[in-house]
Amino acid sequence: MRGFLASSIGVATAAVLALPLALPTPALAAVSPDAAAAPVTPAGSTQSLPLAPVGPAASDRGPGVPGMSASPRLPETRGLAARDVKTFSLVGVVWDDVTTQLHGRVQVRTRSTATAAWSDWQDVETHNGEHAADPDAVERGSGRVRGATAPLWVGESDGVEVRVQAEPGAGTGTRAAGAARLPSGLRIELVDPGRSAPGTAPDAKNRRPVGDDKGEVVVPGMTMEMAESSAANVPHAPLGANEITALDKADSTADAVFASDGDLSEAAAPYIGPRPRIVTRKGWGADESLREPGFVYTNTVKAAFVHHSASGNNYDCKDAPAVLRSLYRYHVVSSGWRDIGYNFAVDKCGTVYEGRAGGVSKPVMGAHTMGFNTDSMGIAVIGTFTSANPPKAALDAVARLTAWKLGLFGADPRAKTTLKSGGGNRFPKGQSVRLNVISGHRDGFATECPGKRLYDQLPPTRTSSAKLQGRP
Repeated sequence: MRGFLASSIGVATAAVLALPLALPTPALAAVSPDAAAAPVTPAGSTQSLPLAPVGPAASDRGPGVPGMSASPRLPETRGLAARDVKTFSLVGVVWDDVTTQLHGRVQVRTRSTATAAWSDWQDVETHNGEHAADPDAVERGSGRVRGATAPLWVGESDGVEVRVQAEPGAGTGTRAAGAARLPSGLRIELVDPGRSAPGTAPDAKNRRPVGDDKGEVVVPGMTMEMAESSAANVPHAPLGANEITALDKADSTADAVFASDGDLSEAAAPYIGPRPRIVTRKGWGADESLREPGFVYTNTVKAAFVHHSASGNNYDCKDAPAVLRSLYRYHVVSSGWRDIGYNFAVDKCGTVYEGRAGGVSKPVMGAHTMGFNTDSMGIAVIGTFTSANPPKAALDAVARLTAWKLGLFGADPRAKTTLKSGGGNRFPKGQSVRLNVISGHRDGFATECPGKRLYDQLPPTRTSSAKLQGRP
């Protein structure tokens, strides 16, 4: 499957490395109409504010009370008094050392720009490394990676208050006796997703347009970074496309055979499910200058890990691209990853989005399931499904996506497969682990993700996916 499989991890695709300043004429002929020049729009921003000691404990103080030194006999508490800030829509807390866990409770309340009203206190999931690159991955050793909570989507807001209290009896990274401590360097990250319209370059400043050596712009509205990402999806969609169109089962097989130069295994070809419609990174307005250049690939895709983003369910489907831009910025700018961690995202209305760059049909290495990012893909359903039921449209989209993508690599959604652990909190490094081809995040890592309600729907999702592949 030469069209799908890359050479070695850390090697950028030949198609992208071969991109000169002027793209080849055949690629230009395939530019989609929606790649036309569009006005530049704000790219978004991140405010990072340090959390100060407060005391004696979060439960003993009222909102907005300035902090004072915490007693060493009480759990350490840090926070931020209520204040005005620049507009943001997503929050999360980060700290310096990615190997240190946060044992405690993180809460925020925010002020809506629409109503000027403050929300109630909301809990933020502490996360603790479950969505991350494997310990020995190059991405993990960049020196920029930080510990981080799950992000929380709060909608457009201009005020924030934060409190973080250590769990009694917990030390930093271990449940040590004595005063409960928090990780060092705690900061609240306030993310504005920007107002990027689909297909526009969020911020063209200091970035090269795609053009020739004379400075002539060859592909209007696209930078080199955007072209690199978009080119990874040719021939499934023209360069600059905002979406990859849906195909029926027969056309999906023909498309896969063509993309692989006819080198598609006989075992895989009969069981490729219908390709779903996929909104590309350009379509949801990804700022391609944020991620690291080039792509990292694994050898194949043997399993799909299903996640929930844990960012809450308080969003409209029209806002899903903004939520995704916020998650992307939080993963890269705040958490220090090379790109968004998930390979795909699915919103509550069943729309599928391209996640980490590198090509939707290729085995792109993500940072979604610590210990099992090799030879797998990660799908995040946008929302929190611990006590809320996942929408049927989202479950149907997961079935369609897995039927197609796993089918490209000959994987039966109802089967089991073996993956080797790269290290994590559940399986030691090097252990071979038998997992469902469609697994929940908790199957590979000790976590509640993807939430009990979503996890309980994986068995019928496996059946639906296999049926879409045409398996008996």
